[in-house]
Amino acid sequence: MVVIVNKVINDPIHGHIELHPLLIGIIDTPQFQRLRYIKQLGGSYYVFPGASHNRFEHSLGVAYLAGCLVRALHNKQPELQITERDMLCVQIAGLCHDLGHGPFSHLFDGKFIPIARPEIKWSHEQGSIKMFEHLVKSNGLRKVMKSYGLIPEEDMTFIRELIIGPNEDSSQNSSWPYKGRPIEKSFLYEIVANKRNGVDVDKWDYFARDCHHLGLQNNFDHKRFIKFARVCEVNNIKHICNREKEVWNLYEMFHIRTCLHRRAYQHRVGNIIETMITDAFLKADPYMEITGAKGKKYRISTAIDDVEAFTKLTDSIFLEILHSTDPRLDESRKILRNIECRELYRYVGDILPPAEQRIKKEEEESLPQDLADAKPQDLPLAELTAEDFVVDVINMDYGMKDKNPMNYIEFYSKSNPNKAAVIAKHEVSQLLPERFSEQVIRVYCKKTDPESVLAAQKHFEEWCFSRNFREKPQVGESVVPPKTPRKSDRMPPDSVQASHRHEHTPVRRNLAYN
Repeated sequence: MVVIVNKVINDPIHGHIELHPLLIGIIDTPQFQRLRYIKQLGGSYYVFPGASHNRFEHSLGVAYLAGCLVRALHNKQPELQITERDMLCVQIAGLCHDLGHGPFSHLFDGKFIPIARPEIKWSHEQGSIKMFEHLVKSNGLRKVMKSYGLIPEEDMTFIRELIIGPNEDSSQNSSWPYKGRPIEKSFLYEIVANKRNGVDVDKWDYFARDCHHLGLQNNFDHKRFIKFARVCEVNNIKHICNREKEVWNLYEMFHIRTCLHRRAYQHRVGNIIETMITDAFLKADPYMEITGAKGKKYRISTAIDDVEAFTKLTDSIFLEILHSTDPRLDESRKILRNIECRELYRYVGDILPPAEQRIKKEEEESLPQDLADAKPQDLPLAELTAEDFVVDVINMDYGMKDKNPMNYIEFYSKSNPNKAAVIAKHEVSQLLPERFSEQVIRVYCKKTDPESVLAAQKHFEEWCFSRNFREKPQVGESVVPPKTPRKSDRMPPDSVQASHRHEHTPVRRNLAYN
């Protein structure tokens, strides 16, 4: 019998973690090591100085937690027949789920690619699948996989499905859309990327890791979830369930998610820095060359078409542009220098529209023009065009848009551990939210002179008025001090004479939406 010796890694979040030698073989490849050079939180590092962690360590953490959860289920419920093969595949999926991230993580697939290549729908999960297949092939890992008991033909499919979900064709034509494992092992697909309710080890790691580096509190206890995790059959399909007393821990998990978005991921300064980086990348895109397979040259936006070119694409592209002397990159270089010198696009304001008036995806492209057209009645101090506005439409939710994800999580009781059911919100507390999503419309101005920023605020107020929003917009502080009115204009008549005896004090006026 061959004894497998795991490698021990000291992780700042999970302590001393053990990883299987096959996982170490995957880690020690150029395709995986690339994740050392991609910031986990993208532009947030320019706001939170502790957020310097990268996709590399997050991936190790997800692999470890995936192993913890699947082994706990294996030990508690041997009747599930979870094999060593199953456990190893789940850990590999956790390790490789983020291989497809581009420079500055979600900036690349969320902001840059949709503008640079609007004709395609590309996600980092798709990139992860391509990179994983390339990693295995270019490093000769199929033989290594076989030596540890895997069957590459079947298990590669299983790992792909764990990361990205079922193939679209099979999901439409079959009651069980997955091919990697049969329906009896449906619960395995809920560990790394849970498409059913969002409770998965990927979130557990980034909650803990991001909060640690951001300096925020994480109140969700993933160890407790694992302790009480159990597979139960619900409507003839096996799902991972938890004890009924853990319902508050799960609500806390989704609450932490929205708090992180509100306080960090959608921070108004972090977001505008990412927008500026995106603008710089878009202007540099036609002139950047990345060598791919057979010496073919690719741009930043087309590197996703070639795994060799994509392997070379990391956050380092920022410094490559910044330190370039190519005159064609002057505009891009200027934007990046402005970021370094904190000369950012100016925040104008934001508003939370009511649910029935939220901006639809197809409307977003026309918003800058709509703002430019919303000319205030009083003559603005500066003339603005659509190109001067940046509009961020931010949708925040519990992970399932308007739905409550807790309606898709079953709980079992101590007296009946084999039967699980959903616990309705009203049975938990009357203090829980009634809505599970909201939208924030946030506006910035690319021009930074005081007159332009004040004019942009006026345009924004006029636009909000034209949309008949019930709420008042929150606008940034006025950068042009308004003229101080005479005391006689702002005081009762009988107080005017007395006021002349006192020193004149200027009054600061806030921009208000009337």
